[in-house]
This record gives sequence, structure tokens and C-alpha cells, in this order.
Amino acid sequence: MEYEVDIPKDVEVKIEGRLATVKGKLGELRNTFDFDSVKHERRGGKIILEQVSKRKGDRSLVGAIAAHLKNMIKGVTNGYEYRMKIVYAHFPINVSMEGKRFVIKNFAGEKTPRYAEVHGNAKVEIRGQEIIVTAVNKEDAGQTAANIERATKIRGKDLRVFQDGIYITSKGE
Repeated sequence: MEYEVDIPKDVEVKIEGRLATVKGKLGELRNTFDFDSVKHERRGGKIILEQVSKRKGDRSLVGAIAAHLKNMIKGVTNGYEYRMKIVYAHFPINVSMEGKRFVIKNFAGEKTPRYAEVHGNAKVEIRGQEIIVTAVNKEDAGQTAANIERATKIRGKDLRVFQDGIYITSKGE
């Protein structure tokens, strides 16, 4: 089975050994892949990925590598954006950034703040009740948004009544 990955004109893709490097207007991404069972070649403005053996696992590996390369290309051209909303009915939630940590204060009236890690090179912007997470790398943006959402998970209360938290409202992909 053969997969084609289109390369836009303003993007540069290099595959050397196990390392794939993608450069674009928003930055550069690097990732290592298991190219031992995958044959790759460049034809014009495309990278052709083909499995070497007939094993089922190799076929899925080729598809996964193609999907990762497409995500890297999309990241360096458009980037990834997650929009989140702060929701509260009981206690006003205060949020801020301290270096690479997202700080949540007064969640459910708690005295101790909660923290969420900002993953990789993701950027977090706070606009009132909206939080915008942007990154060139899809994994960094998604993991940062998930960390923030998980930090405000409700435990020990009825979720139908107590719906305070920070939730992902849209994924700008």
C-alpha cells in the first residue's frame, strides 16, 4: 500500500535516517520515525511512503507516519488552536500564567491553587473568560488543553449540579 503526502511550496521537508524535519513559515518541527519497514522517496512535490513487507503492522505504520507528516506540515503552515471557556456558577475562577505553569485559583472555593503544565512550546492566552491555546505542534496544543481541562475535574460532587470548570469549546484544526 502506498501513501502520498503533499508538500506545499512554502514548506521544506527533509528525511535523514530516522529523523524527519519540516520547516515552514511558523517554525520547524522534528520527529523520529521507524523508517526501517517503510520505504520513502520524494517525487516532485510529494513524499511517497510504501511498506517494505506484507505484514499488517507495517501497513498501519505507513499510515501513521503519513498522518504524522501531514500534521507536521499543517502545523508549520497554519498551526493548531484550542479555544477553552471558563464556566462557574458558585465561585469565580481566577486564572493566570506563572512561567510554564497555568494557575487556577479559587476553583470551587479552594484555598490552594491548582496547576496545569504547559506542554512543549504551546502558548496560552487568557482573554477574560476565554482561554486560547496555540502551538505549531499538534501534540503540544492538545496536551496543554487537556492538562488545563483535567486540572478542573470535579470529584465527589454531583456533576449534573456542579458544572464549574474549564472546558474545550473548539479545536481549530
